[in-house]
Amino acid sequence: MQTTTFPSSRNPSLGARRWLVLGIVSVALLLIVIDMTVLYTALPRLTHDLAATASAKLWIINIYSLVVSGLLLGMGTLGDRLGHKRLFIAGLAVFGGASLAAAFAPGTGVLITARALLGVGAAMMMPATLSLIRLSFGDEKERALAIGIWASVASGGAAFGPVLGGALLEHFWWGSVFLINVPIVLIALPLAWRCIPASEGNRERPWDLVASIQVMLGLVAGTYAIKELGKQSPDWVMAAGALAVGVGFLWVFVRRQRSSRHPLLDLALFQDRGFTTAVLSALVAAAALLGMELVFSQRLQLVLGFSPLEAGWAVLPLPVAAFVAGPIAGRLLPRWGSSRLLALALLASGLGMGAYLALHEAAAVWQSLSLVLLGVGIGGAITAASATMLMSAPADRAGMAASVEEVSYELGGALGVTVMGSLLSAVYAHSLVLPPSAAAALSPTVRDSLDEALLAAEKLPQGAAQSLVQAASTAFDKGFSAVLLLATVLLLITGWVAWHKRAR
Repeated sequence: MQTTTFPSSRNPSLGARRWLVLGIVSVALLLIVIDMTVLYTALPRLTHDLAATASAKLWIINIYSLVVSGLLLGMGTLGDRLGHKRLFIAGLAVFGGASLAAAFAPGTGVLITARALLGVGAAMMMPATLSLIRLSFGDEKERALAIGIWASVASGGAAFGPVLGGALLEHFWWGSVFLINVPIVLIALPLAWRCIPASEGNRERPWDLVASIQVMLGLVAGTYAIKELGKQSPDWVMAAGALAVGVGFLWVFVRRQRSSRHPLLDLALFQDRGFTTAVLSALVAAAALLGMELVFSQRLQLVLGFSPLEAGWAVLPLPVAAFVAGPIAGRLLPRWGSSRLLALALLASGLGMGAYLALHEAAAVWQSLSLVLLGVGIGGAITAASATMLMSAPADRAGMAASVEEVSYELGGALGVTVMGSLLSAVYAHSLVLPPSAAAALSPTVRDSLDEALLAAEKLPQGAAQSLVQAASTAFDKGFSAVLLLATVLLLITGWVAWHKRAR
């Protein structure tokens, strides 16, 4: 894959501007990753105001990451063709406009559409982030530090989303979590135009829009199948059909890549053991983090009665630890090696997740320490995985490797929300024991989610309402524990695999 080149840190024409480039792409990345999780604290209020069903909630969360994952590889190639600066600025503009539409969405349909457009804007911007770091920093130590900063923004930003959402919802309506993007975009646009090095791109580079659509449709169909299977009474025919469509589109995509002279994804990259292990690690780390945060934020508000701001404060140790761990891990990379650091970080994050599962009813200080260990592990894992993927790929595949890296996190986040959300729904539905005094008057939708049960409780007499809320909260807690257990097992197994691959 031919990539657009930029002056490196050894080129005096760029000089200190390489740090400005890092700052600009980090701000854009922060917007992108925060939008993956900022809705977590807003979800209970949004669900109530828009009367969103359990299925609509998952699509509101998931459609963003799925669109980003599906379009990233194609947008990376389009950036090579048109120039990364041009596509990056256009993506900023799309992101700002979609944020405005999402903020004032009158219903779930409009909100899901606006979230999809946010994904388009994010996919246009993201390929420029890591590829610019790889191409702008020629010194190995500076590049490792820059990757560490990037990773701290990626992991800490995603974890910081619920904190920001909670702070905004303390004073404003749920749409404010989107509206805040608009002034940041307006400031970033002129800075990007002025500071990012210009590039003409390669007009002879083909852009395979068909392949990009194939992979996106495959991901969406596969996600729909997983969500359907997570229902209390799944439509097996629909789930099987969606799964077949998803696998079919992905199979056609792989065949197209193997026969293409200019593939969106060079499958030969996966012949490198370190690269493949790093991709798997990134998928699992993102899935565990975002899946856990989704159920964590809901439990704090719906079960424990926290306000959005209180829920944000409770989450805070996780993003702070991830922010700090990223640059430190970047400093340690040249000394420890990315494969060793990756394995240790995954194992640490698994221990942190498991510790929180065991201590989530304990004193706040023990809960916070568990979240700190989880954040340190996630921040280090993302730094090491990013470095491994970028350094395992040849220089002329830097843009492709960066796109694969970003797809790994976005797809991992989407899978985490889908799988963990479906697991939560399934355990909740099978664990819910309705009080006899209210069972006959209740709609079957109370088994879909805790939100539905709380809405139904508002229409019941006080005694029956309290019984329903207690039963639904108990069922939700069982689902919460199942999600954390699955995330713990995945992190520990992946950490063991990464260590085993390193040792061989």
